[in-house]
Amino acid sequence: MTSVDKPTDHTTTGQADPDSNTKAVTEAALFEAFGGLRGMLETVLPGLLFVTIYTVDKDLKMSAIAALGVSLLLVVVRLAMRDTVKHAFSGVFGVGFGVVFAMMTGNAKDFYLPGMLYTLGLALAYIVTTLAGVPLIGLILGPVFKENLSWRTRNPGRKKAYAKASYAWGCILLAKCAILFPLYWWADTTQLGWILVALKIPPFLLAVWLTWVFLAKAPAPIDVFAEMEAEEAARAEAERTSP
Repeated sequence: MTSVDKPTDHTTTGQADPDSNTKAVTEAALFEAFGGLRGMLETVLPGLLFVTIYTVDKDLKMSAIAALGVSLLLVVVRLAMRDTVKHAFSGVFGVGFGVVFAMMTGNAKDFYLPGMLYTLGLALAYIVTTLAGVPLIGLILGPVFKENLSWRTRNPGRKKAYAKASYAWGCILLAKCAILFPLYWWADTTQLGWILVALKIPPFLLAVWLTWVFLAKAPAPIDVFAEMEAEEAARAEAERTSP
């Protein structure tokens, strides 16, 4: 067992409770991975603008242009602030596909279809990867926690937590799809749009909260980067002291 694997006795060092540290690290990592409040706003704003404009004047072209324009603006703002653009870029691609679908078919509801199909595919990916023994949430968060794939073979408690979290994400997203797809066929564009906007944040927050609960109770991640640095330092020291 490496020093990274070994638990630290905080009762004699006066350091903070390890459970509190784990929960704080987990919370910070989840915010980094999923974009936090700003990422959520960037996800909601284009769709909200589309359905608002379409509700007012039923102009598909204007609604689509406005949604795509605000998505691009969010990327520009991110670039100007030298911030990570992965969440804003994902929004641009999602809105872009929606605009293409809607303009090709002339049906405003098709603006939402690519995102709905993506949600369904993501739900299935969470479940299938977990059944295969490589839960998707672990693949997403492993690099954020600097553990990469060490949880698969060296940290079974953490792998179990990732499996629970992935199942939670999959089931929540499937439940969301079970609401949206019937509405795609039965509801009009504005009804579908407003319900979709309303369902953007709550299921996401529930999934993130459950992920936090599962991981906060799991063993701490193994920092494989720190291990590699320690091994390199040990080799360098051995070379320096060898005759």
